[in-house]
Formats: sequence, structure tokens, C-alpha cells
Amino acid sequence: MMEWKQLLSAERIGNKPSSAHATRSAFEQDFDRIIFSYPFRRLQDKTQVFPLPKEDFVHTRLTHSLEVSSVGRSLGKRVGEVLVQRHASLSEAEISQYDFGAIVAAASLTHDLGNPPFGHCGEAAISDFFKNSETGKRIHGHCTGKQWADLTSFEGNAQGFRLLNKDNYQGLKLTFATLAAFSKYPCESHLKKEESFRISQKKYGFFQAERAIFKEIAAATGMLKLGAAGDAAWCRHPLAFLVEAADDICYHLIDLEDGCRMGLVPFEQTRDLLAALLGDRYQPEKLQRIRGKNEQVSLLRALAIGVLIQQASDVFLENENAILEGNFEKCLIDLVPVAATMEEIKRISIEKIYRSQVVLETEIAGFEVLGGLLDTFISAAWYKKFDPANFSPRHRSTLRLLPEGYWPQEKETVYELAMSCIDYVSGLTDSHAVSLYRKIKGTALPTV
Repeated sequence: MMEWKQLLSAERIGNKPSSAHATRSAFEQDFDRIIFSYPFRRLQDKTQVFPLPKEDFVHTRLTHSLEVSSVGRSLGKRVGEVLVQRHASLSEAEISQYDFGAIVAAASLTHDLGNPPFGHCGEAAISDFFKNSETGKRIHGHCTGKQWADLTSFEGNAQGFRLLNKDNYQGLKLTFATLAAFSKYPCESHLKKEESFRISQKKYGFFQAERAIFKEIAAATGMLKLGAAGDAAWCRHPLAFLVEAADDICYHLIDLEDGCRMGLVPFEQTRDLLAALLGDRYQPEKLQRIRGKNEQVSLLRALAIGVLIQQASDVFLENENAILEGNFEKCLIDLVPVAATMEEIKRISIEKIYRSQVVLETEIAGFEVLGGLLDTFISAAWYKKFDPANFSPRHRSTLRLLPEGYWPQEKETVYELAMSCIDYVSGLTDSHAVSLYRKIKGTALPTV
């Protein structure tokens, strides 16, 4: 059974003790480090649902992450308030509800950090490149089975964990508690014994390159080991359920709000769905006093978030023992009293928003742009390192486009070379990826 005091470890990678300041806990320092980091800042030009929105009310990955973090902080504090009363050891260790809130807020802030350009279709585009391109086939024979699984099933969660632990991001040495709470899928990409009933194994959370780092984090926080011998898999850190709930609350409700604002979902349907979440709290006469349908939807969405925070935290607290024992395998939002309405919102969002023409057009562009960039950079790096006789002036010019930190290294394996190129391409903003692709293909020229 997991133990709260160990789960909230404030240690950092390298066994460095946290240097908590009188005005900031170690977990609040985590939050500040993320806010000021370059990978987080790039989220301002990454697709949430609608591509490169010209309307200032449509969400990007940055605004979405900030909102998820806000909801996560509320969930953490509400749960923490009760847990501190339940467990005397937490009070004795001077752990408060604010520590719970800070950990969940920081982890929520990073939950989309590893997403490539073009949203989730960007993940599929990277995987498709390695599965189906000639360059991908060339690489296949030089990778282990688990390394190849990383490349052919690219996962934004694993890329996020990689970014948080890369040496060249010195400011992001986060606490073990925050890193563990970030990891919704604490397992590697290929398992000998996959337990499909476990929500924690629906996807994977770290690449082979970061396997040892995750093992250190799991040991430090006391996460429960799973799987067959040789498998790297653990039960979720309990606070990962709250991070997931914060994301679910925001993307269900805010994607619906954006869809309504863009005319994809009728106002009346949006209003009625949000009213169903509020139940007896819905007061149509007060809603009518607000001028403008967009403002009415915003109010209903805000009230609905409050309802879901209360219900999700109640579900967590009711199932605390099962969670600590590693026997809880459900999304919190699937168990709230208004789960049926949340499922209906999801169904409508898939039908009217996620399959809208503008989103589908973005998916096609993502395959073309990301596949083209990966082919260009990985091919150039391959010839430079493994086939110098065929390393051409074009390849040389291509590699010079890469920032210094991504250049091929002398002792780099084929897998490491491919991962380095993925780091660069997946880290691009939507606009930068499109601009760079056009220049490389000769359909646009740089301006001075």
C-alpha cells in the first residue's frame, strides 16, 4: 500500500534536497519553474482543437494548460484538506492542503508539454512516419523491440516526461512528487504482460531513454510495481487521478464552449447540456439577466466546473484506500453523479467539433508537414553519421538548420539520433513547423 508522506516527496533528481524558501514550498517552486520555461511558453502556438485560431477566444494548448492547472489546484486543495485530517503523519510532517494543491497544479500545468504541433493528429503523424516511410524502414533494423515501439507509437505523455528531465533544461528539475503526479501512464511502450483493464496502461508514459529516471522516481515516491519481470510498469501515483480529472473537466466543457462560439454546436444545445450538469443549481431566470449568449455560456461553464470539482474530489476521497492499494482503475469523471451528461458532451464534441472540416484538414496537413520534416532531418543525420560517402551538400545545409543542441553526436545510437530529431520537430510550434516545411520544400523563401 502506498503511503502519503512518501508519495509527497520533495526530493529532486540526483538526490538533491529541495531548497524550500520561507515564502515558497518546493512544489510552488516547481510551478514557477514550469511557468518560466521555454517548452511551456511554446504552447501558446500549439493547437488545442482548432488550428492556429485567429479568434482570441478559442483555446490554444497554453490557455488550456493554465485552466487545467487552476482546476487541478482546486481539486488538490479540496482533497488535501480532508487527507490532512485523516492522516496525522501528514500534519506531523508539516504537509498541508496547499502542498496537495501545488503538486496537482504544477503537474497539470505540464500535462500537454510533450504534445507535437497539430494536436493529437501530430502524434499519429510521427508514428506513421516511422511505420511507413523508407527512412523509417532503414532505422528499424538498428533498434531494439522496445525502442521501435517508442518510435512507432509516439506518445505525447512520454515526450512530456522526456522534456521535463532533459539535461539541457536545467531549470526543470522538478520534485519527485510532481513528476510522479504528471505521469498518468507509468509504464513503458512495450510490456511482456500488459494488463488491459488498467487505466494506467491505456497508453505509456516514458521512452526507453528515460526508463532509469522513471524507475528512480517510482522508488522515491513508493509507487507500486506491476507487470512481469523485466517490465517497467507501476500503479499510478494517486494525485495523477486528480490531474486527469482536471484535464477531463476542462476539455469536455471548454471544447464545448469553443464549439458553441464557433457555431458548430447550437447555443440551445450547449445551454441545456451545461444546465444538466448544474441540476437544481440551474436558474434560468438569472441567466436571462446576462446579455449575450457567449457570456451566458461562459457563466454556465464556470458553474459546471465548480460542480465537477466537488463531485470528482468526493469520488477520490471515497476511494482513497483502493487508490493507495493500486486497485482503482477508473477515471474519476466516469464515476461522478453527472457522468452520463459528461458522456453525452463527449459524444456531441466528437460528432460536431473533432470531426469538423477545419479539424480534419489540420490532421491531413499534420501528416504532410511532420512527416516531411522528420524525413528531411533524420535522413541528413543518418548520412552524416552512418553513410558519410553519400553525405551531400544538401544534407549538410539541412543539418545546419538544426539548433546546436540537436546535432548528431559521435557516440549516438540510431535510436538516440531519431529521438533527438523527434525532440526538435515535436517541439516546434504549429506556425514554425509550417513555415520551416515550406522553406525546405522550396514553396516559400525566407525574408530578411
